Amino acid sequence: MSSVGPKAPQTGLVDAGASFQQTELLIIGANGFIGKVLLALLLDRFPECERVHLLLRSKRRLSAQERLEKEILAAPPLTPIIERAGRQQICRRLVVHQGDLAQPRCGISEESLRQMEGRVRLIINCAGLVEFFPPVDDALATNVDGVARVIELARALNAGLVHVSTCFVCGEADGLVEESEQILGFYPRRRHSLDGAFHHERELRYMGERIREAYAAEGIQPGQRRTRMLTRRLIDLGWQRAAQWGWMNTYTYSKSLGEQLIAAQPDLPYTIVRPAIVEAALEFPFPGWVEGGRTAAPLVRMAMAGLRHWTVREDAPMEVIPVDLVASGMLIAAVMLLNGRARKVYHLSTAYENPIYYGPLIRILYKTYRRRQNGWRRWLRLPGAGVRVLTPEQAQQRGHRQQRLLEGAQEVTAKLRRWMQQLGIPGEDWVRRLNSSLRSASLRAMIRDQALQLYQPFMCDNRFIFEAENIRLAYRALSDRDRQRLPWTPEKIDWEAYWVNNEIPGVERWVAGQASALSD
Repeated sequence: MSSVGPKAPQTGLVDAGASFQQTELLIIGANGFIGKVLLALLLDRFPECERVHLLLRSKRRLSAQERLEKEILAAPPLTPIIERAGRQQICRRLVVHQGDLAQPRCGISEESLRQMEGRVRLIINCAGLVEFFPPVDDALATNVDGVARVIELARALNAGLVHVSTCFVCGEADGLVEESEQILGFYPRRRHSLDGAFHHERELRYMGERIREAYAAEGIQPGQRRTRMLTRRLIDLGWQRAAQWGWMNTYTYSKSLGEQLIAAQPDLPYTIVRPAIVEAALEFPFPGWVEGGRTAAPLVRMAMAGLRHWTVREDAPMEVIPVDLVASGMLIAAVMLLNGRARKVYHLSTAYENPIYYGPLIRILYKTYRRRQNGWRRWLRLPGAGVRVLTPEQAQQRGHRQQRLLEGAQEVTAKLRRWMQQLGIPGEDWVRRLNSSLRSASLRAMIRDQALQLYQPFMCDNRFIFEAENIRLAYRALSDRDRQRLPWTPEKIDWEAYWVNNEIPGVERWVAGQASALSD
């Protein structure tokens, strides 16, 4: 039985500073987008927390310590913290352990286990494969088998577990998604609480058999380099199995299985933190910090390239949450778990208290795009030049028409070029460049349509509002000082200001990619 979560009164305020002073934490995945902000917030706001342990895997020619230096300490979220506190002071508080989620007990050495034993009372697991449609064996290896290794480590250290999942494990939904939904045996098309059609162990055995069959059909042993055909087969296997149960993609399917693995542990003190769509920082470490190809980044790039036609459900909220509020929510949940007052699930979302609907959002984005236009583009007002909302059927028809027009134009320019070559008419290079531009436009249109189809379950097919009462109650249980250090104030977000001043500039500065590749 872990020392985390002793019996505690359910009334009165909780002292976050004292909680972090009395324990040491182990963070897994501190080199990720959320993990870096979480670590920076902990180091900055809680000097009482004198030691933080980090589990990092060696990578290529970099050791775990070298990855700390290059991927964490040199990252923008840690820069202002190091400048304020001093590099030596920050490094003194960090202990790096080399490990690997693919190994028993996360590959932690006996020496590291002895170093943490009796001191680390809580593990915060931010690691995971965040990809909608990966090969299913990759998704299960990280989001399920990796979770099993973290559970082993928690038991070895006699520690509790804060596990980061996603709100979208709910799968198909239309309306309020409650935090009280039973975890074990859950699948999105579950009819009632006694529906026993789904069991995580049975499902994992079944998928293990299907994965082995897929490898055997290609004559490849698991662990060997996959062929393109096998990769495609494993991607399809995950997507089809997820859809059969009602999940929107392989990612949410595998994350739900990971949750169920945790919930099945009889004596493990745990809490599951489920963020919604995690995007640019509101204030910490500075406004607009975002990393990697976040979910909203392709939408922002399309909007800033002038996209006017959207396939959205106008009355559906976009469940987006700034990364610094996610970090605050995770540390609040950790404090509750350390004090024996944690709920099993914490949704970290905004639509429950302060929704931003897709209809107003796409108009905010388009208005921002128009404001940036210069010269005649800014003042040109064509009939119907504003934002248009299409049904999926209309969007598909429009995409097909565009492709036919572009393909027809390519054929014409190709014939024109051949004709000019035969007759020796000058200008062939101009026609060749035009044909190349048409091919590029056709590719951009295809990429744009595929991106919108990928997001259709979130923007059009479903309407998500994630209950976030548990985190609100936990926030109220903090002292006034701790509420300042760990703010949870989604109701105060001015969404137009956030998108214009935080998300759009953040994506454009920190997320790689060309907006022109996704234009209308």
